[in-house]
Order: sequence, then C-alpha cells, then structure tokens
Amino acid sequence: MRVLIVEDETAAYENMVKTLQTIDHTIEIAGNTESVSRTAEWLQNNPQPDLIFMDIHLSDGSAFMLFDRMKIETPIVFTTAYDQYAIDAFRVNSIDYLLKPIKPDELRRALDKFRRWMPADMGGYLSRLMALAPKPVYKDKILIPLRDKLLPVSLDDVACFYTTNKQTLVCLKNDVQYAYAKTLEQIMTILNPSRFIRANKQYIVARDSVKEIIIWFDSRLLVKLNIETPEPIYISKNRATEFKTWVVEE
Repeated sequence: MRVLIVEDETAAYENMVKTLQTIDHTIEIAGNTESVSRTAEWLQNNPQPDLIFMDIHLSDGSAFMLFDRMKIETPIVFTTAYDQYAIDAFRVNSIDYLLKPIKPDELRRALDKFRRWMPADMGGYLSRLMALAPKPVYKDKILIPLRDKLLPVSLDDVACFYTTNKQTLVCLKNDVQYAYAKTLEQIMTILNPSRFIRANKQYIVARDSVKEIIIWFDSRLLVKLNIETPEPIYISKNRATEFKTWVVEE
C-alpha cells in the first residue's frame, strides 16, 4: 500500500510514519507534502497513492481548498486537532476522520476500513466528499486590539505578517506595525491563498507587496517587499518553485 501523508507539522508526520509502520511494515510512504499547493503539485506529477492521510489545517490554508483546484480519486483519511467539522457525516460511508493526537487503535481501524472498501463504494464516497467540502470564505478585514479599542484593518493594506517567539506583527504597506495576538497558522486560515502565502515559519507575505525575488545560494530565494521587513524573507529550496508559481498565477 502506497500512502501520501499531507501534514505540515514535522512531529505529527514522524509520529504518523512510525505508527503506520508499526501497524503494517509493508506500507510504503510515497511522499509528504505540507501545503495545498505542494499537494496539488505532487498529485499532478506522481503516480496516485492508494490512500492519503490529510491534515485539514495546512501551511497555506484549509485542505478543502484542494478539491476546488483538482479532482481527487484517491480515498482520504482526514486528520485534525479540531472537532468542529462534520465528523459524523464524514464517517457515513467515508474512510475516516481522526482527531489528533492519533491513537494507534484508531489508525488501525481506519486502515481496516480502507481495506474493506470495494471500488464501487469509492465513487460514492468521493461524490459525497466533494459535496461535504465547505466552500472557503476569506476575510477582507481583521480587528487589531489597540489599547482600549479595536482597529479595523483592511487586508488590502497588509504587506506581511511576521512572527517571533514572543509575538506576531501585522506589517502594513505604509510601514506601520501592530501587534496581533494570533499565530501565523490561525491567520492563514482566514486568508485568500491567491493573495497571501506562508513563505516560511516567520512570514506570511502578500503577493502584491513582493518587489523582487533574488536567487540565493543553495537555490533558496530571498524575497524583497515594498517595505522594510524585520528580518530577511527566505524561501527554502523545496518551496522555491511553488512560490514562483504563486507570484505569477492568475
């Protein structure tokens, strides 16, 4: 059995691999992707896996966005730390929906369920999956606490979001910065991925603020914005193609 794991947390990915191989050492890990964009690229350029384990909250948005981009014919087991989705609906004639931290017994049950499926059942499952996937709704403003007030800020005015170990900053195109009490993971779920991308662990970047892209050593990219940023913005080698495609996509 060839398995694709869609997971942007290294520890969660490693735990999934270890547990799968403990349950069945013949399982082959065909690949690991951490974003909607990378998953779409992987599925387009590789033989289809037998099964996909897919986290719902990825580095560049909701996994459900993938179904708006392409038709997926591979059965999926969703994994997530959140339970606000239609768990019961997914479990009716679906593969499964696992809550993190994933227990070995639950993972074994999902694999057993997959093995029981017949090809005729799979078509119905995929049709129901597409119908269940919610259409993404993106914000056009955020509210920033400012002393005893809440300041509405249009996302059109945002150049980037930046995080350190201590805080997150909203960096506007006029060089004003505001502290914002949300993580980049939380922020990414409300942003339109055609306008914003998770560049790395420290930055979410607005596409219309990208001024230039410099080819750096080791095939990394150095991204310059129309504003001064707290730290340089580097794109790793394995995400460079994705970033360049995103910058120019319609």
